Amino acid sequence: MGAPEVLYETQLSSLTLRARGKVRDIYDVDDRYIVIVATDRLSAFDVVLPDPVPGKGKVLTALSNFWFHRLQHIVPNHLSGLDVEQVVPSPVEAASLQGRAVVVRKLRALPVEAVVRGYLIGSGWKDYQRSGAVCGIDLPAGLCQAGKLPGPVFTPSTKAALGAHDENIDFAGTIALLGQNLAEQMRDISLQLYSEAAEYALQRGIIIADTKFEFGLDEYGQLVLIDEALTPDSSRFWPSALYQPGVSPPSFDKQFVRDYLETLDWNKQPPGPHLPQEILLRTAEKYREAERLLISG
Repeated sequence: MGAPEVLYETQLSSLTLRARGKVRDIYDVDDRYIVIVATDRLSAFDVVLPDPVPGKGKVLTALSNFWFHRLQHIVPNHLSGLDVEQVVPSPVEAASLQGRAVVVRKLRALPVEAVVRGYLIGSGWKDYQRSGAVCGIDLPAGLCQAGKLPGPVFTPSTKAALGAHDENIDFAGTIALLGQNLAEQMRDISLQLYSEAAEYALQRGIIIADTKFEFGLDEYGQLVLIDEALTPDSSRFWPSALYQPGVSPPSFDKQFVRDYLETLDWNKQPPGPHLPQEILLRTAEKYREAERLLISG
């Protein structure tokens, strides 16, 4: 098998660019649909790094599509059912997007990221050490780093502009932004999505320590799962065989890159540093391994 094709940025001439995010390029099709392209860009500490991870976008697309279909009985998702070839006028451009683009419905994105934590790590661990709580949710005393929580908790954040940091908010803050009914729907659906996915993944040798979901509203005001779902970019995946409470476990996600960046003299502001080829290739392998375990088994 040859090396994965690398795509850092798209320049489609047959569609109009709508937005360029940290990882995804978004193009308008018409008033109903957009095309979302998962590139191989990598962001860390909210900075887009200059070097792509080979094949990463295809892994993100395959995993998201897998979860969208597996969990669609819980909540509808943004997939349109259309193929890229049906909406991208240029056959050459359509072919270049194979395996890394989806045609989705245009929806009104909500200004809250729905974060669910099953384990105490990252900013949640720092919050707990400081206050004994995470996003205003009081937790039992004596929990350790990477420890499993008594049950999954919903710890939302605001969605920051590109290059800025998301801000954790409590549930009252979510209600202030969305209203009581929508906030409760988002919380309950997010917890159900996480619980079902985490149970499945554990059977495949992966602990989903935490994850984030994004939602939109359709024309009827119904909540719809959008963006990506349960990928190594939006989640912390740990190999269950190596899990040990009290220490930060190895992971299948970009924590590997974060750990490397922490060894550098870099202030976590743009521009990001270049990554050694070895780091990029090992990161790509971790993404592909997560895909193999979850989809192929």
